[in-house]
Amino acid sequence: MTSPVPHDLSAYFAKGDRLEAPDGACLFRPGDEGRAFLIVKSGAVRVEQTNGAGRTVVLYRVEAGDSCVLTTTCLLSGKPYSGYGYAEGAVAAAAISADKFRTLLGTDLRFQALVFRGFAARVGELTDVIDDLLEHRTDLRLARWLAQRETSNIRMTQQELAQELGTAREVVSRTLKSFEARGWIEIGRGSVSVLQPSALASYGNTQ
Repeated sequence: MTSPVPHDLSAYFAKGDRLEAPDGACLFRPGDEGRAFLIVKSGAVRVEQTNGAGRTVVLYRVEAGDSCVLTTTCLLSGKPYSGYGYAEGAVAAAAISADKFRTLLGTDLRFQALVFRGFAARVGELTDVIDDLLEHRTDLRLARWLAQRETSNIRMTQQELAQELGTAREVVSRTLKSFEARGWIEIGRGSVSVLQPSALASYGNTQ
């Protein structure tokens, strides 16, 4: 899902300390204290939630110029993180300390507007995720997700696809096989090739 958050926060890179993390690094986990407001310069941060049964769903991604709504929530509420954040690619970010964040929020009206506009946009995005999870037709959600990708060759395992959709790997595997039988996709080892995105989009949006 493409983030609707504008990349105007890049003007505040100089306000923070440089933070770097390698691909796959865990930047935060449930129980961690929010210590800094992060603005991503390059790479992306995948934010996930895992329930007690071990099922994981991807909530959103924080890309260049964006900020993380979970981090903002932690800084504003004083409560710890409730989800995980993982680096996708080598991540470089500006880390604005909690004290400096609160000062900027109280004195810089432009910063305040950007933070809360980004917060509102992310909440809307999370609402879309919840709506999708409440819709039990995983086949429709998967069809839409595949049709919306920017590349026809998706390098992801079926377990990773299941996490994206908040469902079980077995359900994704069964659904992908049905799509392949229709000629819409081709399943590879750790990949899915989209052959007919229009057919997937039609199926996902009109059923």
